[in-house]
Amino acid sequence: MSSVGKRDAAVRTSKAGQPQPDRLMPVLRRIRPPRLYVYFDAIIRHGSIRRAAEALHIASSALNRRVLDLEQELGTILFDRLKGGVRLTAAGEAFAVHVRRTLSDLDRVSDHIQALHGLHRGHIAIGAAESAAVDLVPRAMAAFQRDHPRVRFTVAVGTPRTMLSDLLEDRVELILTHEEPGHHDVAVMAAAPKSFCALMRPDHPLASRAPLHLRDCQDYPIVLADESLAGRSLIEATLAASSLRLEPVLVTNMVEVMKQYVRSSQAICFQFRIGPAHDPTGGDLVANPLADPELAGARLMLAVRRGRVLPPAAAAFGETLRTLLRESAAL
Repeated sequence: MSSVGKRDAAVRTSKAGQPQPDRLMPVLRRIRPPRLYVYFDAIIRHGSIRRAAEALHIASSALNRRVLDLEQELGTILFDRLKGGVRLTAAGEAFAVHVRRTLSDLDRVSDHIQALHGLHRGHIAIGAAESAAVDLVPRAMAAFQRDHPRVRFTVAVGTPRTMLSDLLEDRVELILTHEEPGHHDVAVMAAAPKSFCALMRPDHPLASRAPLHLRDCQDYPIVLADESLAGRSLIEATLAASSLRLEPVLVTNMVEVMKQYVRSSQAICFQFRIGPAHDPTGGDLVANPLADPELAGARLMLAVRRGRVLPPAAAAFGETLRTLLRESAAL
């Protein structure tokens, strides 16, 4: 193309007949967060200035200098220097909340802008109880990505306490929990009743017992979740309301460990039923619902931080989960 042609291609005529420069469509990119905030967040995640510097591909001395400059500017110490790394001070904890919320807000705004341009992109971070993470959440993600293939997910399986912390600090946008959040900054978007079941082998004497109560299980080897999981608090509430005592042969914080032990013995463990009536990981265990009032009233709740405007992708996925909870209520 000649130089005249190139100039002609670079202008267009307005309705008034005046030539105007052609506006090239900008390439959408994610908003870059302040570099200092990225550095600060990396130090928190790695627990060490040296390890954070390695992950960021910068000199450890340079990263330490940035931290010292920040502490000088704020007039307070943000990290206690320990032999094996660093630990946030009280002031550091307060600054960390601000940093994480800022990084989350920038990520959310980027998702929102890209969604407005019809890219259907986004990143959705979810916290989920293990029972929901192995059945409900994968089904929901797969269904959602059929319509939104460019959306990516992070799923953090956690305890009720860790999920609540992640939600309040904006590390996740949504949580699925069996334990009532009980926090004024958390709003429950949806809830559905979920059977709390005794899991056992099909040849177990109680496999066909109905109705089944917790006291019926006490003559058999018992496997319990530890205190970090929501199911344990339900069982403890039932025990507190009765004279029943359980002597577990195994206590663990991993649902799969409990199930595998039950597969190999005549023991009984306890778990929420999210999907089908049999063990969703193989169909080789029977899930028999417990009829005790404290256990029969178990629920799965979808929650969000109150007042937070979710990115378009996360808001849409929240509606998908809300629908699935309604559909699964009869299971």
